[in-house]
Amino acid sequence: MLVIGVDEAGRGPLVGSVVAAAVAFPPGYRIDGLTDSKKLSEKKREALYKQITSECYWSFAQSNSNEIDQINILEATMLAMKKAVEQLMLLIGDNNQTISVLIDGNRCPDIENCRAIVKGDLSEPIISAASIIAKVTRDRQMIALDQEYPEYGFSKHKGYGTKAHLEALANFGPIKGQHRFTFAPVKKLIRP
Repeated sequence: MLVIGVDEAGRGPLVGSVVAAAVAFPPGYRIDGLTDSKKLSEKKREALYKQITSECYWSFAQSNSNEIDQINILEATMLAMKKAVEQLMLLIGDNNQTISVLIDGNRCPDIENCRAIVKGDLSEPIISAASIIAKVTRDRQMIALDQEYPEYGFSKHKGYGTKAHLEALANFGPIKGQHRFTFAPVKKLIRP
């Protein structure tokens, strides 16, 4: 049986995509030091990211800010998770293999043999690995966005609604195609 771990990064921020990652370990594979990506230093996350991406099966998918605004953050997250699993299955290529999908959280997307585990990124190493892929991928997107729009400070707050981000939003307005216009702090700045 192939076990796939799935987690996301970016549900709470006011800007950018929500990123979901799916990871499967080769048979008998173990990685030391795996835990919830938010509990790791950036240096440790990057080292584990490099190890996971070079030694394991992995994929990521995302729902951008426009999709989030159209279908809501929960549905956009579920869609990204489903796409990440589907991409990973194409990568692995063995359709006769029985799979079990472990999701961090309390709800599964529309995937067979799926089990949601609250705080699964702390208890299941395969979900921890997916957590690291998702967070590093999304953080890199925020660093790239920061280079395009340095006045917002995305590389520091990664798009979360910090005081600095809210001040930048008030001063410069939301970025079309990047900010999530249905999220309250952004929505209240939009004039009809």
